[in-house]
Amino acid sequence: MNKKNEHVKIYPTIGVCGLDCGLCPRYYTVGTSRCPGCCGPEFFSKHPSCSFITCCVKKKNLEVCAECSDFPCSKFKSDEEYQQVKESSSYPSYKNLMPNLNLIKEHGLETFIGQQKKRIKLLEKMIADFDDGRSRSFYCKSAALLDLTILENSLDNAIQKIKTDNIKPNDIKTKAKILKGIFSRIAINEGVELIKAHHNHGKCRSSASYSPSGNLSGFDESGPNLKCGSL
Repeated sequence: MNKKNEHVKIYPTIGVCGLDCGLCPRYYTVGTSRCPGCCGPEFFSKHPSCSFITCCVKKKNLEVCAECSDFPCSKFKSDEEYQQVKESSSYPSYKNLMPNLNLIKEHGLETFIGQQKKRIKLLEKMIADFDDGRSRSFYCKSAALLDLTILENSLDNAIQKIKTDNIKPNDIKTKAKILKGIFSRIAINEGVELIKAHHNHGKCRSSASYSPSGNLSGFDESGPNLKCGSL
């Protein structure tokens, strides 16, 4: 087996550090810049080294840090600090990092994966049927941060409105507008921030990526050398 791929996790959709890799825009990117998820196939040929993976996967042979008796260790910040981290539209939200790990610690990895699979299934439908070419990040953030029942009901409501308004199946722009409008209204009511744009001299850009330890890391969307956080 190739040494670059010898440490492959069973569930690459959940990062060892608690990130929702399966709800990340890069997980759904087509081409060489696609991220295979945490320790997924060819992960180590695309990502820089990560102290969380080195400790959790390579040294202790665990799936996630929540399975470790030392969790939470000094590598982690507090949940309050993660809530304040500036987020990027190109990476998973850090707001769920500690809640994800705490859920796994209390109820087990299989319980978490079962819930995450439901979110992934809904997200895949959003991307397949409602992505106008620039909504993927919005849907990923919605799938990660909104309540699961709200996601299911919102998608059903969007489908119903599309039928009621006789929207053509190939009118993706209108379909995206409907679904994003529903999510946006609910997010405001729930106090959830989905996508926050940053502007520089009139040009919109996404914020930089932060690692769970708080280190700043950039990224390059043009090629396969992904930088998901220097942990």
